[in-house]
Amino acid sequence: MSENDTAASPGGELTLATAERFLMAASMGVLRLLTMANVLVRYFTDISFAFTEEISVALLVVMTLIGASHAFATNHHIAITFFVDRNPALLGLARRFAAFCSLLMFGLLAWYGVAMAWDDYNFEVTSSSLEVPQWWYTIWLPLLSIVIVLRLLAMLWRGAK
Repeated sequence: MSENDTAASPGGELTLATAERFLMAASMGVLRLLTMANVLVRYFTDISFAFTEEISVALLVVMTLIGASHAFATNHHIAITFFVDRNPALLGLARRFAAFCSLLMFGLLAWYGVAMAWDDYNFEVTSSSLEVPQWWYTIWLPLLSIVIVLRLLAMLWRGAK
């Protein structure tokens, strides 16, 4: 087990991995409660909590991006190893190539996510159910993409040493 796999450091200090695990679990818990409340209300009444879908989608995006950040940091992301299994000498090159491709993709996601959130803010777009500012939801895409970019840069930096 590597140092990235532990939930907290030996001294019980709060680490980024611990915070990510907590946020993933909290997102999943809130998502479960919202969905269950919606199901129960719909089952026992003729009312639907339509607004819960809006919150659920936002929580799913947050949970997915935090999970991606955690997976990159702990090297638990999906790896397609067809070529590396046939030529183990390619392992280092393949990891760097995958990290650079991921860096580019999440960098672009952050760039365009900022543009999208700014447009939502600038044009005062509101969400369909709760009618709150849409940028409250869209701002998390670029922010968490930047966190992933920082995690990838740290991973590349550690690999370069």
